[in-house]
Amino acid sequence: MQYFQILLIFVAVMKKQAIVTVINDLYSDRRVDKTCRELVNSGFEVILLGRKLPGSPPLDARPYRTYRLSMIFYSGVLMYLELQIRLFIWLISHKGQFFWANDLDTLLPCLLVGKIRGAPVLQDSHEYFTGVPELKHHPLKRKTWKKLEQYCYPKVDELITVNESIAELFRKEYGREVHVIRNVPEKISMKNIKSRAELGIPVQLQMLLLQGAGINVQRGAEELVQAMQLTENAVLYIIGSGDVVPKLKQMAEAPELKDRIVFLDRMPHDELLQYTFHADLGFSLDKPLSMNYRLSLPNKIFDYIQCNTPVIVSPIKEVQQVVEKYNIGLVIQDHHAETIANAISEAMKDKERYARWKENLKFAAEKLNWENEKQVLQRLLSKYV
Repeated sequence: MQYFQILLIFVAVMKKQAIVTVINDLYSDRRVDKTCRELVNSGFEVILLGRKLPGSPPLDARPYRTYRLSMIFYSGVLMYLELQIRLFIWLISHKGQFFWANDLDTLLPCLLVGKIRGAPVLQDSHEYFTGVPELKHHPLKRKTWKKLEQYCYPKVDELITVNESIAELFRKEYGREVHVIRNVPEKISMKNIKSRAELGIPVQLQMLLLQGAGINVQRGAEELVQAMQLTENAVLYIIGSGDVVPKLKQMAEAPELKDRIVFLDRMPHDELLQYTFHADLGFSLDKPLSMNYRLSLPNKIFDYIQCNTPVIVSPIKEVQQVVEKYNIGLVIQDHHAETIANAISEAMKDKERYARWKENLKFAAEKLNWENEKQVLQRLLSKYV
């Protein structure tokens, strides 16, 4: 028994410590959580490092350690500068032997400490960072981030991103291999699903759903709320967070929208999927107003697929390809409220086509899941264990 305990201690000491960095508060980032769990399964001792934000909920138990940095600044240039300094100090004072940086805003400290220690540094780009709408009208800020990208990306050991469109852009810019790991969920068990009545969803109405952690301005949510004035026998659920949510709540106070729109705050993924499972239609309505949006592939698309929920989406390239390849919903061509309302009516009236979508979703769910997608990550990590 004593020998076995010594052996366990020896194995724990021998494990490489992988430090995973992200700018958010760790609560609802499913991609990062899945990455950390796969690192644990591959034999790493994992620490996930993020920020503590005002109102950050407590974290559930996980098979890896978590740490939230306390910050003085929560937005703007000073926040980014403070984050770089705090990350560097924290990383250099810990024994990390493997670094996984999520997005460009946490990469530089990982790269510097990684090079000091001769440790591998992997970069996972969740979006085309220098194409985000926040930088579109700020050329100096965009140039600064682009210079940082041009300095860092050629130096990381592996470059990873979420879809083929972004990967192809990076390949052309940097002439290097880029791995694609899509942001797909695990296969969802349909056991222990609560009923509509238990969740408070009106049984007699069609349930429409917009979910996500980035329900922001100019991502189609405003027009979707307007479309509800033209839609009958339906209730719209908006679940998640984003900067346009306060405006949406004001819009929903209109008399004609009374009791037609339900807002729920972000919640653990398993709880969210209870609602997704019951939705008659799921929405992803990003506008192609920035390079980042034009190249996006929101993870909500894959949640809808796993929950057998047909979709109505805008003609964003990667999203449209998925919807049309598997024939699981409608692609609208503009964001007028009338167009969205007509698409809702069209989707729900053709019962035969709707039934085909539901069957096609079962096939898509067998293809587009983490159990398949993580094989790319497993092959990648096998080089560093």
